[in-house]
Amino acid sequence: MTIRNLHHALAPASVAVFGATERAGSVGAVVMRNILAGGFEGKVWPVNPKHRRVMGLDCLARAADLPEVPDLAVVVTPAGTVPRLVAEIGATGCKAAVVITAGVGAADGLRQAMLDAARPHLLRIIGPNSVGLIVPPAKLNASFAHMGAAPGNLALLSQSGAIATSLIDWAAERGIGFSQIVSLGDMADVDIGDYLDLLAGDAKTRAILIYCESIPQARKFLSAARAAARLKPVIAVKAGRSQQGARAAATHTGALSGGDAVVEAALHRAGVLRVRGLAELFAAAETVARFRPLDRARLGIVTNGGGAGVLAVDRLADGA
Repeated sequence: MTIRNLHHALAPASVAVFGATERAGSVGAVVMRNILAGGFEGKVWPVNPKHRRVMGLDCLARAADLPEVPDLAVVVTPAGTVPRLVAEIGATGCKAAVVITAGVGAADGLRQAMLDAARPHLLRIIGPNSVGLIVPPAKLNASFAHMGAAPGNLALLSQSGAIATSLIDWAAERGIGFSQIVSLGDMADVDIGDYLDLLAGDAKTRAILIYCESIPQARKFLSAARAAARLKPVIAVKAGRSQQGARAAATHTGALSGGDAVVEAALHRAGVLRVRGLAELFAAAETVARFRPLDRARLGIVTNGGGAGVLAVDRLADGA
């Protein structure tokens, strides 16, 4: 695993948005509006050769026109332009990019072309097919989510953009905040293992929540999960438990889901708490957000019936 240059996305001080526009309904407009409305205090550069100004800011024609090297690049241009843009972004010295664009696939060669363009510059790619990146402590909402998130101590890593936005909605109603919200998308480069390794050492993150449909590099993931789980709670929903669910996951993100019994055993061994669905993930998120960790794990059960006590012990043993 490697977190090389990924720290630039952890708390970026400047952002360049490629494909920025004011066109109503476009992703480029939503991303720009979210960044500016969120109160981000760093420098923001819209980049689009079709415009001279976007939302009151001077708009640059190309990456080479940037006055400084941005900490983070956000790409929302058509799929066919992504490899060329990634090469140009890397040439500026930028080391982290979020590719929101969908359709950068393996079959048409665009995915590999993008990775080949990034590699000489050691440019890390989050995505493609991502909702974006939200860093509440930095007041940065570099996403097309319909709302931002409050700062807090939970980190969310999600392979599904819809799940990420659902959790944002749920947390807003309960006053729960986040240190990081990362929509990983197709994970062409940066995957869950990389971010787990990064967040394990992040002082602003007390617990890590995961939604995933596949584990593409199992050995790397488990090594990172084991290290992170020693330091803070790691709670995961692994979708695709059934054969039907695995097929659905493949159509969603192109993911290949392994046998669920193997996944269950591996997560347990790594120290990851696996929950079965969003309701349990939400409950776990609220628990770790609101309550301090117990100094010891001893537990007593008080019940007015022996049967209820036995059921409680069985349920606890299931999660042991």
